[in-house]
Order: sequence, then structure tokens, then C-alpha cells
Amino acid sequence: MASNLSEAISLTPLETVAELDKYIVGQAGAKKAVAISLRNRWRRLQLPESLQEDVTPKNIIMIGATGVGKTEVARRLAKLTKSPFIKVEASKFTEVGYVGRDVESMIRDLIEISVSMVRTEIKEAVADTVKDKVEERILSLLLPGGEERPQTMEKLRVSLRKGKLDDREVELQVEDSGPQIEVFSNMGLEEMGLNLQDAMKNFFPGKKKTKKLTIKEARPIIEQQETAKHVDIDEVRSIALKRAEQSGIIFLDEIDKICRSDKSNWGGDVSREGVQRDLLPIVEGSTVITKYGMVKTDHILFIAAGAFSAVKPSDLLPELQGRFPIRVELDNLTKEDFIRILQEPKNSLTKQYRALLEQDGVDISFTPDGVDAIAQIAYEMNENVENIGARRLHTLLEKVLEQISFDAPENVEGVIEVNRAYVYSKLDQIVKNKDLSSYIL
Repeated sequence: MASNLSEAISLTPLETVAELDKYIVGQAGAKKAVAISLRNRWRRLQLPESLQEDVTPKNIIMIGATGVGKTEVARRLAKLTKSPFIKVEASKFTEVGYVGRDVESMIRDLIEISVSMVRTEIKEAVADTVKDKVEERILSLLLPGGEERPQTMEKLRVSLRKGKLDDREVELQVEDSGPQIEVFSNMGLEEMGLNLQDAMKNFFPGKKKTKKLTIKEARPIIEQQETAKHVDIDEVRSIALKRAEQSGIIFLDEIDKICRSDKSNWGGDVSREGVQRDLLPIVEGSTVITKYGMVKTDHILFIAAGAFSAVKPSDLLPELQGRFPIRVELDNLTKEDFIRILQEPKNSLTKQYRALLEQDGVDISFTPDGVDAIAQIAYEMNENVENIGARRLHTLLEKVLEQISFDAPENVEGVIEVNRAYVYSKLDQIVKNKDLSSYIL
């Protein structure tokens, strides 16, 4: 498993930045920091095991306004390396005695994601084998016992593959779900790290019952049964735990919301400091009980983020500050950044809207001056109303294309040019009316 992990995260820092550049505009400092952090993971896995345990990840704090790309940098890094990734808002956690989620729940959620990833990968690896097995099972249901003659079988196989037999009924043995158990509690089962339903299966093993189903209805059930035979849950559990421990990434958003801004002000600040103290052992390295087994958090990479407009990273508890040695300040987005965001990324917003409207036969074309107008308005709105970063572009594009999107299925044909005049015809009155723009844009 170590070699597989090593291969998945073997990109050099330059290669990592080049991949991130395909999706994220600017923010070179943040990209560089995560690229180095990723490479250090690879380097650690090349060390002798006796030394690996002592080399801990260098956690990162990203500082910047909302919508500048903090989450996207972390999310794309995880996708690039096939690492289990979860984003959690630090402000949702509270210490005991306050309403909120248990801090350890983020580790359990990370494990669930890791298990799901590994299970999907193994299913894909055995998909061809399962497909053949499903076909053979269905054919055996159609020709039970001694009726199996090669010629008849091959004719049925051809018809089956063409979907001609989908409405034919067969008898299939399926599991009776058995008794269902409901738990009424303020705390969800996932919070306790337990799976009571699975546990009860040991006491009430599923009984088989025969059902009459069409082949179309039976196929997914048979697929599930055959896949279960080829997916070893113990193997899934083992790989998933290792992957989460060695390459998991937890993105702690709104970390600034749990800082104490005024040392003399108590009340809510007591809870904020309590959350920090609860986070500390998880980030430092501890063992969390999950339904899949014990998980060590020592080598999970934590990336914290916040605007830090009213507080500073130094307002965090000193012990917690020490666990985030790398700090990166992300730049506010300029008009030129907005122009690039609209056009350059692999799945840029203009490409997304063009693809969506093409489904209704509408061809929209964004001219350079149209893109410039949208970028200019986005920049001005962020300066004058509220800085929400690149998210402002989503709002503007929705408003610009609102009527086209509404009319597209029936009344829109040909090529529609989204130029400067078109953009201002849709937005000019709203932009000029500041009270209106604060509600709509």
C-alpha cells in the first residue's frame, strides 16, 4: 500500500503547480505551499519506517477573503492525488455543554469518504469480471437445469445484450431485509462511530426469499450480489484506513471564527477557546475510534483557512498556532483576475454556461468586451458592496443570462452574442441603484 500511496503523490512541486494552474487563477503562494507539502509526503514515504513516524506534516493556514480560491486549492490538490478530502467549518464545532458537533466527527467523516473511494476503485477494477458473471447468472435463470444448449444459449446472449429480454420475468433469490431498528437520540449514530444496523445483522441474519422480477429489475440486484463477492470488505477497510491516515486532507474553514478577538470579552469566546482546545489533540496527533477501526491522525494534513479581518492568526491558542507552521496570504482578486477566471481555467464559467445552454440548442458567444464588462462590474461590486471574491461572477452571469436561460427551450435560436452592450442592458440599472444592487448582486 505504501508504494501505491507513494506513486499517487509523486508529482514534483512544479508539476503540482502546473496542474493547479489549469483550474485556479493566480494565488501562486498558496499553490507553492501545498505543492511543497505534497512533495514532503512523498519524501516521507521514501524514508525508513523507523523515521517515517517522526516526520509530521507541515500544516497550513491560508489567509484571505472569501471567494479567492482557498477551498479550491485544497480540493484540487486532493483530487489530483486521489486523497480523501473533507471540508469542515470550524465554527460548527463546540466544546461539551454547547450545541454543536463533536470535533472527532470530522475524522469519522474522512474515513467514510476514504472507504467510499476505495470501494468505488475496487468495483471499477472488477467491473468487467462482474459484468460477465451477471450475464451468466441471467442466462442460467432463463435456461435453468438441463435446458442449457449451446445454440439456444448464444441466441439468448445476443438478445440479452441488445435489451430484447428486459421485460422477461425470472425468479431471483434476494435477501429479506429483516427487522428495522430506529434510534431516537440527540446524537446521530455517526457521532458515536457505531453502526448498529450492521451489528444487528449478526443477531438477525438475513433470510432468503424468492421474488419474481423482470430482467431489467433483476440486473442491478445481481450486479450488487456479484460485486459483493469480489469486494473484500476487510481489504477495503484496511486500504481506506491507511489512505486516510497517510494522505487524508482536512480543510478547516472559518478558523478565524473560533479566535478570541477581545481577551476581556467572555461569553461566546469561552466556547471558541473550547473548540480550539478540542481541535488541538486531533491536529497534534491522536487516535480516534471509528466503526472501521482505530485511526491515527498524526499524518493527516490539516489546511486551515479564514478571512482574519477582525482577528489575527496570533489570536489562536499558542499551542494550536504551533501546529500550523506554514502561513500563506492569498491576494484579493483584481479585474484582470476576473477576466482570466472567466476564460482560462479548464472548466471556466463561460465554458460551463455555453455547454449548459447548448443542451437546448442555444449557442452563446462571450466577446472580449463582454467578458471585460462582467469583470469590471464584479470588481466594482466587490469594492463597493461586499467582497465575495470570484463568487460574484456566478451572481452576475446568472443575472446576465437569466432571460436566455428561461426562454431557451422554446424561443431562442441561433447564436447570441454576449457583448458589452448586452451585459450593461441587463445590469446597468441594478449597478446604478446601490440599494437594489446590494439585494440582487
